[in-house]
Amino acid sequence: MTSQSNNKFLRLLETRPYLLADGATGTNLFQVGLQTGDAPELWNVDQPEKIRAHYQGFADAGSDIILTNTFGGTRYRLKLHGAQDRVESLNVAAVELARDVADNSSREIVVAGSIGPTGEILEPNGELTRAQASEAFKEQAAALKKGGVDVFWIETMSSIEEVEAAVDAVADLGLPIVFTMSVDTNGRTMMGITPPRIVELSASVSSPVHACGTNCGVGASEVVATVMTMDKAARATGQHPVIVAKANCGIPQWVDGEIVYNGTPELMARYVHLALDAGARIVGGCCGTSYEHVAAMREAMDNYQPGTPADFEKMQAELGPVSEGAAALFRGEDTVAQAQTAKAGKRRRGRRSI
Repeated sequence: MTSQSNNKFLRLLETRPYLLADGATGTNLFQVGLQTGDAPELWNVDQPEKIRAHYQGFADAGSDIILTNTFGGTRYRLKLHGAQDRVESLNVAAVELARDVADNSSREIVVAGSIGPTGEILEPNGELTRAQASEAFKEQAAALKKGGVDVFWIETMSSIEEVEAAVDAVADLGLPIVFTMSVDTNGRTMMGITPPRIVELSASVSSPVHACGTNCGVGASEVVATVMTMDKAARATGQHPVIVAKANCGIPQWVDGEIVYNGTPELMARYVHLALDAGARIVGGCCGTSYEHVAAMREAMDNYQPGTPADFEKMQAELGPVSEGAAALFRGEDTVAQAQTAKAGKRRRGRRSI
């Protein structure tokens, strides 16, 4: 078991107030030839020079944390491409390429093993059991550790059950754990998980996690709103989680037959300051975030002056409006849950006795 006392990720968390993560994987690989529907993970073996260049791009831009090209690295995701028997080789190859870039950098760079959703729906809403999901996550995590990651980075989750299954899988592998959930549906995840619930989950999973937060979603403003609500909930309960913000680069738009994100480097630089004001300690980008964006984010983080209180209205004015559900959750209200309760009550009152 790896000693966490010598772990690079934990050392940087202890010695630096803030850390800059990387940006998008898929978006940047599309720029060099990846096609829609392709599995990026296959490139770890088939196009290793492009994956190494991808990692190098973020290293050169100033990222402290680089995520491996393994988001879809479980057997369930790889099965879609007939590669379910290549979990170990594809994950190990991804890490070794990132490790080479990080270890040859003049700065300390953390290699984070990306673990994305299985793509299946877990019980009780779907057919995949928690044990099956955990087994798949553990297979991937063992390969990531074999390759040499510094931290397991469980990301873009929507359900409590899948986060718990992933944490269960990596709990005894001796590395730090981070998880992030995608808040993309009126201030909550697709499966209804709110920012305060993410904070609660970070304290209730089977193994201590070293950071939690949100990634992807529907734009920088919604991510910062989530961080503000998480920080408010944590303070109210006396918790002090390290919060991660990894926002998409603006809002996706359909231009000339492809999805383009409208966020500029200037917008992403402002997002860094506002995310740090909101309580995040690890900030990065997700879909649409290029090396140029991350370079601007690096400069913004280096020039950040702490102590500015978070301001919800200022944040919206600079990054764009948030959904009413997200705004209500920040105020301590759950208008979506209230509406669902009222709707259910009307249905019950409308039933006739037979």
